[in-house]
Amino acid sequence: MSLTSTNINVFWDSSVLKHDTGRGFFQRPPSPYLEVTESHPENPDRLRNMHSVLKLGPLKSYVAWHTGRPATRDELQAFHEPQYIDMLEDVQRLGGERLAPTTVMAPGSLDAARIAAGTTLAAMAHILDGHSNLAYALVRPPGHHAAPAQADGYCFFNNIGVAVEYARKRGIARIAVIDWDVHHGNGTQEGFYDYDDVLTVSLHMDHGPWGPTHLQTGKADEVGCKRGVGYNLNIPLPMGTGDEGYDYAMTELVLPAIEAFAPDLLVIAAGQDASQFDPNGRQLLTMAGFRRLGQHARALADSYCNGRLLLVQEGGYALSYAAYCLHATLEGVLGVGPLLDDPIAYIPEDATVAKTAINMMHKALPDAAQ
Repeated sequence: MSLTSTNINVFWDSSVLKHDTGRGFFQRPPSPYLEVTESHPENPDRLRNMHSVLKLGPLKSYVAWHTGRPATRDELQAFHEPQYIDMLEDVQRLGGERLAPTTVMAPGSLDAARIAAGTTLAAMAHILDGHSNLAYALVRPPGHHAAPAQADGYCFFNNIGVAVEYARKRGIARIAVIDWDVHHGNGTQEGFYDYDDVLTVSLHMDHGPWGPTHLQTGKADEVGCKRGVGYNLNIPLPMGTGDEGYDYAMTELVLPAIEAFAPDLLVIAAGQDASQFDPNGRQLLTMAGFRRLGQHARALADSYCNGRLLLVQEGGYALSYAAYCLHATLEGVLGVGPLLDDPIAYIPEDATVAKTAINMMHKALPDAAQ
């Protein structure tokens, strides 16, 4: 299928920059043994660069900008438990704290999280109201690790979860979520684990659980429960899977699942932390790989969802390269380019590694491929 170029509607509110995660030993508190601290990886500058590359880069003529808004309490409660929201508000009133080993709430964080969720809702409403089939929410803090009653992995509110519940209330019968952030989308999985009208798909490095805030394994045997059995697809990818392996996973595993489910709307958890240079990932994707992911997303939306496609920003912590990978993703979505050259990807695709990753997918995911 050939993709048709069009504008992409980007929803943005600069208030998301007020979430200050501070400095330390990467994502942990400062070490008493080190003189120099560094910014927490989920910091405002990562979104400043993403905003900038879309404002100033070659895609600027394709971008239509829209303002965001905060989510209401009722909108948040569609996905999150009231007691959990109460807890977050109490912590914010007391000045903030670490809610998980890597998840920092500071003064202003909860307001930014509300705006991230609300801006995602505004992007979703833009599509459902018929203004456009294509929108992207440029937001932080990210959301896909936030479960209905648990903060995790830099996330407080599940931006996609809140938006999917909104779409369900608007009468959208079947919604598919594809999460290609490098980490398992455990919060989204948890929120929709017993749903049969929401298909959740997560492609992620095979990192397993990481403690009491992320009990889910991300393995292929987590398939849903009750009426939701068969509507959660995990695709744990070997470390270093790279461009060719991700392309294979999308073609051979994700596409058949989407075809069988036949969604009315496609939502993408669009992180860039699977890149070669991300400090939080080991997957070696380049700009070309992200461009191909964008092409896949657009083709799936055009084929099965009447073109309705919402992308929501998740991870991506290589300060410069993540912004370039976002640009490449949206080039793929729009079917243009390459418009922006890759300035630093110098490791050629390792065909041996890709072949090994593909073979491991065959062995680990026989049911998912059916």
